[in-house]
Amino acid sequence: MGIVKPTMLPILALLIALGVLTCAGCAPAPEMEATPTPEPLVPTPIRAEAGRRSPPAATADVSASLPAVPPPGRERFGVGVPAGSITDYPAERLGIGWYLNWRVEVHPPRPGGVAFWQMVRVSEEGYRPDAATIRAAASANPGSVWLIGNEPDVVWQDNTTPQRYAVIYHELHRLLKSADPTCRVAIGGVAQPTPLRLAYLEQVLSAYQARYRQPMPVDVWNLHNFLLREERGSWGVGIPPGMDVTAGVLYEIEDHDDLEAFRSQVLTFRRWMAERGQRDRPLVISEYGIVMPSDYGFDQARVQAFLYATFDYFLTATDEEVGYPQDGNRLVQWWAWYSLADTVYPTGNLFDPVTKAPTGLGVAFARYVVPERGGGRRATTVTNVLRFDCAHSFLVDSWAISLLY
Repeated sequence: MGIVKPTMLPILALLIALGVLTCAGCAPAPEMEATPTPEPLVPTPIRAEAGRRSPPAATADVSASLPAVPPPGRERFGVGVPAGSITDYPAERLGIGWYLNWRVEVHPPRPGGVAFWQMVRVSEEGYRPDAATIRAAASANPGSVWLIGNEPDVVWQDNTTPQRYAVIYHELHRLLKSADPTCRVAIGGVAQPTPLRLAYLEQVLSAYQARYRQPMPVDVWNLHNFLLREERGSWGVGIPPGMDVTAGVLYEIEDHDDLEAFRSQVLTFRRWMAERGQRDRPLVISEYGIVMPSDYGFDQARVQAFLYATFDYFLTATDEEVGYPQDGNRLVQWWAWYSLADTVYPTGNLFDPVTKAPTGLGVAFARYVVPERGGGRRATTVTNVLRFDCAHSFLVDSWAISLLY
């Protein structure tokens, strides 16, 4: 298990609950002490030089069909709501287009008309909630996106072997399509698209093909894009269930906001999709952000720089060979920041969970997405790509706060 400060034990519990740990690099693992927590997400390792390992190419051919075209503009921006209700906060003033809360809701709140993305949780035992609740939610919310599982590749999250996941996915796909033929079904997001996690997905697709004699039908590909350590018995996201290896990519703490690695993982996943006949599917990054605490060097300025850089990337990154053709070859169609407000992992909070007031990061988020309210960024639409013509700013003052109130 990873070395952990006593003060970080509550933080570890939440990180595991969210499934956000994993790290990359090929440097040797840092020396670790035992930790009593089941979720060793945030370590205090002895410093070591971080290396890089390029993901190997994958090899399978899986195809399906999907006519959906993603929405333009701010509808792409989403947030995760890990606790409470989105209506506890003036979240609509962020300008977001959608949100998720890791649950199924028959009557989800939709402040400001935002979309709600459903999520069924899975495990070796089956899925939750029950079929009747899922059917009712699908019927009451036609056309919704359904995420099947949350990090089934992480043992302290949905922890499901590839073979079992394939069976559960098949059952849920049939259930959802019978209740709402217009729904879009998305595969559960792995913690990060490293070679180890891509091998896990490969086993899922192979298990489905072998059992049902047809490719796995995926309407929307779903991904989490963290930069966390992969090592058995260490901190990070560990090793996927059913895989007999001891380590994958060994990210260090300072790699957690490495933009080059972040972008590389996205492009690698799009290439992986294209090699399997999945280029014509949209891609959502349904969870990403900064979960390391501020005393590890991730202060507001650093987190805001990461936020803005990832937004710029999502809005402009295209590839003529592997991008989504129906979206100008853009790599990513939707994304969700972690999180709206979290009491255990507050580094990326957009609102204070106690006062309900916007944080400095929340103000920065709104200034980017809703620049016409007076924020420091102005968006213009150019050939289906949003471009921004002014510099980032870390300034947070009373005028900026008024953007949300």
